[in-house]
Amino acid sequence: MKKIIDALCKTKKLTKEELSAVLDISEEDREYLSQRAREISIAEFGKKIYLRGLIEISSYCKNDCYYCGIRRSNHNAQRYRLTPEEILLCADKGYELGFRTFVLQGGEDIWYSDNVICSVVEGIKSRHEDCAVTLSLGEKSYESYKKYYDSGADRYLLRHETADKAHYSMLHPKEMSLENRKQCLYSLKEIGYQVGCGIMVGSPYQSADTIYKDIEFMKELQPHMIGIGPFIHHKDTPFAKFENGSTRTTLILLSILRIMFPKVLLPATTALGTADPMGREKGILAGANVLMPNLSPVSQRKKYSLYDNKICTGEEAAECRNCLERRINSIGYEVDGGRGDHPDFKRS
Repeated sequence: MKKIIDALCKTKKLTKEELSAVLDISEEDREYLSQRAREISIAEFGKKIYLRGLIEISSYCKNDCYYCGIRRSNHNAQRYRLTPEEILLCADKGYELGFRTFVLQGGEDIWYSDNVICSVVEGIKSRHEDCAVTLSLGEKSYESYKKYYDSGADRYLLRHETADKAHYSMLHPKEMSLENRKQCLYSLKEIGYQVGCGIMVGSPYQSADTIYKDIEFMKELQPHMIGIGPFIHHKDTPFAKFENGSTRTTLILLSILRIMFPKVLLPATTALGTADPMGREKGILAGANVLMPNLSPVSQRKKYSLYDNKICTGEEAAECRNCLERRINSIGYEVDGGRGDHPDFKRS
């Protein structure tokens, strides 16, 4: 198995059969894979971890994805939306705490018109011109994405969820399509964003074959960011009784992605920390280099319930940041205080 891992480090390629084998490796070989990925991450970024201040702006969503706790059909979901003023105050607080990237994430909430989103982006950039603004607001038109970019947005996160059409249809209602999801990602890249895609590891009906298609799609897209975390079910969704995704498989895939995409921005996600109390530390040691602590108002955090038992819903922003910094230091890494752009990226 070490020969396969060494070949992967050299060629950045895996066959479908090799991927299946690596996903099922022994713990000793997983440690070796993690070590090789960690070496690559350190060579590119040093022992520096980028922090992104996450602001969850709305739990309203017009979509009905089968895995998501804020899907429109979940009548038990607690709904809220932050006003533009509240979003700006979260960013102000984050700036005081040392954050230089803000991620505005939410369901596809039509209350936020393009003008509202643009005004919020412009407001953050005018107050904190040395910061990056990342949006994660779902599928929009090319024209909307362009408006956000022209207002100052730097990055856009849009998990493709799966690159297999049949699998996509098992996770989403008929009105949603993989073709449109992919087109959104290509549009974002064409406009000039730093673009992020990603998957849930262990999502219902996922297989080694679908993961292979995901990796092939990522190689085609060449994203600047890749967000992966274990699938965690939500009690009020059609997937409530499905088994959660594996932390171990997530760590293996983080290492594979770091090796294949040496310069990619790779988070150790909140879902990974929810699945395993040491998940984020293990993610960093597997090759991740980004963490996303929560800056949302504590009064609203529990309502942004994409999956069950989400961590850090009761911590104040300063508490959350300081906790993560201690965790990072405990494994020999340190926080990088900059924006944390992709090494090769230059905004046009």
